[in-house]
Amino acid sequence: MTAYTLPELHRPPAAEPNTVYTVASGDLRPAANVTCWPTQEKLEGDLAAALTDLGRKVRRGHPVDQAKGHGFIDSQRAGIEVFKRIPEDAPLIVVEAVWQYSHHVLAGLRDHRGPILVVANWSGEFPGLVGLLNLAGSLTKAGCDYSVLWSADFTDEWARESLRTWLETGTLTHDTSHVRPLPPLPREDPETELGTALARQLRAEKAIIGVFDEGCMGMYNAIIDDEFLNPLGIYKERLSQSALVAEMRNVSDEEAREVRGWLDRAGMTFHTGTDEATELTDAQLLSQFTMYIAAVRIADDFGLDAVGIQYQQGLKDTVPASDLAEGLLNNVQRPPVRSRDGARELYPGAPLPHFNEVDEGVAVDSLVTNRIWTAMGLDPATTLHDIRWGEEYDGRFVWVFEISGSVPASHNGGYDKSYSMRQPPMFFPLGGGTLSGVSRPGEIVWSRVFLMDGGLHVDLGRATSVELPEEETRRRLDATNHQWPIMHAVLHGVTRDQFMARHRANHLNVAYAPDAATADKALRAKAALFAELGVEVHLCGDVAIQP
Repeated sequence: MTAYTLPELHRPPAAEPNTVYTVASGDLRPAANVTCWPTQEKLEGDLAAALTDLGRKVRRGHPVDQAKGHGFIDSQRAGIEVFKRIPEDAPLIVVEAVWQYSHHVLAGLRDHRGPILVVANWSGEFPGLVGLLNLAGSLTKAGCDYSVLWSADFTDEWARESLRTWLETGTLTHDTSHVRPLPPLPREDPETELGTALARQLRAEKAIIGVFDEGCMGMYNAIIDDEFLNPLGIYKERLSQSALVAEMRNVSDEEAREVRGWLDRAGMTFHTGTDEATELTDAQLLSQFTMYIAAVRIADDFGLDAVGIQYQQGLKDTVPASDLAEGLLNNVQRPPVRSRDGARELYPGAPLPHFNEVDEGVAVDSLVTNRIWTAMGLDPATTLHDIRWGEEYDGRFVWVFEISGSVPASHNGGYDKSYSMRQPPMFFPLGGGTLSGVSRPGEIVWSRVFLMDGGLHVDLGRATSVELPEEETRRRLDATNHQWPIMHAVLHGVTRDQFMARHRANHLNVAYAPDAATADKALRAKAALFAELGVEVHLCGDVAIQP
């Protein structure tokens, strides 16, 4: 009988009494990790002080790497190795002051048996809140139990008492009473009829979303499996970003310059210079315009109804940023793109919905919104935003919704109110411009599609994009990323903490309506469409749908 040498199974260490363990998931981009590390250190210090005051010892689950210049878990393999050293039943806090890649820690968190808390600093300096929400959505999709908490410095009474509750009970529950299920919709209602008809059309005729390299931003929850999409009538065309770069090489400089000329005539401002490392240059813009043309032609090749480019990994080392191209795609009025032989204009008079960072929840959402808004004769331009931060202003809480430069110009009030600035070097080493501006005041419908409890869900709500004084807008831009487009949003009937507690997506999708009554009608049609497709619909806050 053959005898084999069996592997010795790893056994995690025993938990130390009265001790909380911490980990920090970071970026894949070294420059971002190094730049953000001082802010992360401060957050960890603030949290440790609060935990010490509450009678707990704090043990960091992994050391600071002096050679790298930061203390983040910066790869999936690193995360797996870190979790081998963490007691599997210990209280664990994931501390985030930055954007993070959820797959760095997902393997360890899936198997962790102790209580999990994800915390972030309430700050716009770096996207820590965005990182927290991404990880929360990923854990929700994975079916893991966890709690979330946020604070400027963990000295406020609410944060301290919340920490105490989690330490004593292993869980933390926030108020989500603003969320309610969709009531039965009246069949004779015109918006119900429209949404139902469009849903049936989608399921029967089907749509294709083009996915350029899904998952490389670490957004596990942004990947929606075919088994959830196909019953809606939505299918994926899986594409490679190398094909996008190859197609860019087939676009002539003359074609790219025509895009620049069109935008100049439309009144868009480009803040350019000559230093490739720190400034936006004409060469970078030319590359972005070739990407715009290439993306439209590839979409036409495959008959796509929406497209998503995953820029931050891979393309960032190859070509300038995709954001300017993405914003152009999302607008009705945009530089015309013709087929390679020049015989046809592609997608004339219509946006080609783009879902940033290949967030497939936004793909579904944008596709649905585009069809409803078009059928209602409204501007179908959509965009997604990060839930970046927010503060009280003049007696109301005003959110900073912000994304890396890819809004449609109509959301800013037109190309003449839009501008392009060089992307931050720590995220975008090869530069490239934004499509930026301040979102115009008006009524909006917001939505998010996400995976929870093994199924697709959508949250729907209403908000108002408000105008703030120029100096307040500048302060908020300077407190976040001044290069990026910003929306000042006031949610209807949803508090700050309610909104944070419920968010299970990477982004928030927004679309304008000309007035409040029309926005309410569009929301009802959207709810009816999703309900007909079998997606579980939730209404959030003050929404004009009554049982």
